[in-house]
Amino acid sequence: MTARETADGYFAAVAARDLDAMGGFWHDELVTDLVPIGVFRGPEALREFFAELFAAVPDLDFAVRRTSVDGDVASVEWRLSGTFSGGPFQEIEPTGRRIELRGVDCVEIAAGKIVRNTAYYDGAAFARSIGMLPPRDSGTEQAMTAGFNALTKLRRTLKEIPR
Repeated sequence: MTARETADGYFAAVAARDLDAMGGFWHDELVTDLVPIGVFRGPEALREFFAELFAAVPDLDFAVRRTSVDGDVASVEWRLSGTFSGGPFQEIEPTGRRIELRGVDCVEIAAGKIVRNTAYYDGAAFARSIGMLPPRDSGTEQAMTAGFNALTKLRRTLKEIPR
C-alpha cells in the first residue's frame, strides 16, 4: 500500500468515525503529536482520544481538503465541524456550541501503517468556538489583552527596581 493509499484510507475511516478501521492503520509503536494537546504513544492512547472526541461532538463532520505526498510522508489538510454537545472533551464540559476547525496532519507511513503523526490546528480557535476564550476583536478580548499587557509592564518594572 502506498503512502497515498494509506493516508486516504485512514482519513476516510476518521470521516466515518470508525475506530476499528482507524486502528487498522496504526503501527504498534505509533506516536501522535497533537500539537495543541500533547503526545499520545501507542494505538490505545489514540483510540481513547478519538473515542472521547467522537462522544463529545456527536455530529462531527470531518473532510479532507487536500493531500500531498512526499515519499513516505503524507500531509493532509482537513476541516472539522460539529456541535460540542455530547460528553466532556479534554476535561472540558460540553457547551452546546458549534466548532469549526482547520488543520494539517503530517503522517509518516511505513509498510502501510502510520508510525508517526504530527497534527497542527489552532487551539485558540477551538477555545474561542466553545466560549473558553472571547471572540476575536471583541471588547472582552481587548480588555483581556490590556490587562495582560498592564501586568507584563508591572512585572518588568518590579524586576528593574533595585533591592
